[in-house]
Amino acid sequence: MLHRFLLPGLALAVLVTGSGAPSEAAADFPRAPIRPAIAMHGEPAAAPDAAHRRYVNPDAPKGGRIVLGVQGTFDTLNPFVVRGLPVPGARQYIHETLLARSYDEPFTLYPQIAAGLEVPDDRSWIIFHVDPRARFSDGRPVTAADIRFSFELLRERGRPNHRAYYRKVRQVDLIDAQTIRFDVAAANDRELPLILGLMPILPQHATDPATFEDTTLQPLVGSGPYTVGEVRAGESLSLKRDPNWWGRDLAINRGLFNFDEIRFEFYRDGNTLFEAFKKGLVDSRVETDPGRWTSGYDFPAMREGRILRETLRPGTPKGIRGLTMNTRRPVFQDVRVREALGLLFDFEWTNHALYAGGFERSQSLFEGSELSARGRPAGAEERSLLADAGARVRDDILDGTYQVPVSDGSGSDRTRLRQAIALFAAAGWRLEGGAMRSAATGQPFSFEFLVATRDQERLALTYQRFLQRAGIRMAVRNVDAVQYDRRLREYDFDMADYRWWNTSLSPGNEQAFYWGIAAGRSPGSRNLPGIADPAVDRLVAAIVEARRREDLVTAARALDRVVTSGFYWVPLFHQPAQWIAHWNYIGMPAESSVFGYLVETWWRRDAGGADRQ
Repeated sequence: MLHRFLLPGLALAVLVTGSGAPSEAAADFPRAPIRPAIAMHGEPAAAPDAAHRRYVNPDAPKGGRIVLGVQGTFDTLNPFVVRGLPVPGARQYIHETLLARSYDEPFTLYPQIAAGLEVPDDRSWIIFHVDPRARFSDGRPVTAADIRFSFELLRERGRPNHRAYYRKVRQVDLIDAQTIRFDVAAANDRELPLILGLMPILPQHATDPATFEDTTLQPLVGSGPYTVGEVRAGESLSLKRDPNWWGRDLAINRGLFNFDEIRFEFYRDGNTLFEAFKKGLVDSRVETDPGRWTSGYDFPAMREGRILRETLRPGTPKGIRGLTMNTRRPVFQDVRVREALGLLFDFEWTNHALYAGGFERSQSLFEGSELSARGRPAGAEERSLLADAGARVRDDILDGTYQVPVSDGSGSDRTRLRQAIALFAAAGWRLEGGAMRSAATGQPFSFEFLVATRDQERLALTYQRFLQRAGIRMAVRNVDAVQYDRRLREYDFDMADYRWWNTSLSPGNEQAFYWGIAAGRSPGSRNLPGIADPAVDRLVAAIVEARRREDLVTAARALDRVVTSGFYWVPLFHQPAQWIAHWNYIGMPAESSVFGYLVETWWRRDAGGADRQ
């Protein structure tokens, strides 16, 4: 039977009878042995029924509540669409995917909604077998039809990354009520079967495509360990454990999701959030200010041992943060101008004066990993790949000698200033009467820096002072969190401090969402700079198509060199470690994952017992 929420214009490849009988076409499909897990490269490191992952406590007590503080606000409970500001981190507690990540491997997936899968060596198709125990929170079973529905819905109306990935699928076939096949032969994309494995599954019977893209505080039905409890728009969200959660006994979930309630409390200001933590209104915080980490925790609860601090060192790349230039704006379209703006930022002075010297400079897409090109000359295979892609790479970046310039730390380095002015001159600008002006039109060089927090504003005002030495006018525009998010989604900004390019040990399709031409033309992508370089798209394809780890590393380094050569942002900095502070009634595993801390592995030490002290 057809369901009432079938998307308009979308044809079904195969219909499933109410009894779940196999389709007539099922016998024509090639098959492969059913396997429980899949790795991007090589084989999974652990058996799916392993006793537990080393980064969890399998004996963690269940119960109690954790309160997480969030700076900002929210106006929607749908995290799968562009509109609205969702609750960060809440999705994983409500919505499950077909397969689940292991956080001790670069990219390996284990059973969750799908109990098993079939995939050939060339990964031209994949079949998922739904666990017959899987249920949504309203008690209805998860079926292959729900998977197809979720796929079609997200492909047509989801976020840009879902639309881009899922449109590579040539055909979807329902083999029976619990088995679904995706044909991805035309995509030539070895990662795509794993991307499909991470598809969130929504119930066809309880999801209306007509209103799916609207902002809403009406909870979506999921199949995860929690359901939505109390909602106070823009202020707080409470998630309650589902006592009937179907997946509580799965091996991948041992030691996870230990709290009866998870509460997100929102604060407009970072200092207010810190004060709330000190008073016990918030149970933990991830510290991002090295100055505060060094000297801001000298208060009674800390001295008395009621608050503990942890320093974790993940094994993943450090991620990227930069003052992003929107190259859709004419003022930023010349690469020499973009490089000059980077020269004018004095990291050494800023790090010392604003951050107690606690940050390290980021210089690579994959900082701190084998995927980074920094300090490594391109080998023969990488040079060949760059040539085939038609890439433009500066000589010093190609031979690995380029480093982000280091200042004298004075905040007024004259050598760097002269270098920047020379680059502006080469690009058609001249310093005249204390102002940087176009040599052709006389118009001043000016732009706006968009900020939403006091920390961003402090950094922007510092940079503003550096730019004034070169006669550049930069206005600082402070907006609220909702407007900030909307303007970034719509690329309605000149420059912004952004730190969204988190990278993994197994980069893949998401790189197109970060840097690809199509992404830069689609609102809501992470290609904020508007990179439109065909060579980037070709190198992302090489990353996705890599069959061996060595090929992946070569392609990732090549991409790193091309993007670095574009100077699309002023490189900022990263934390050398994760800094976590928490009240002592919150328990954490003895070991952390390769990815660092995971809130879902924590627990209440007093769960089921006395109230907090």
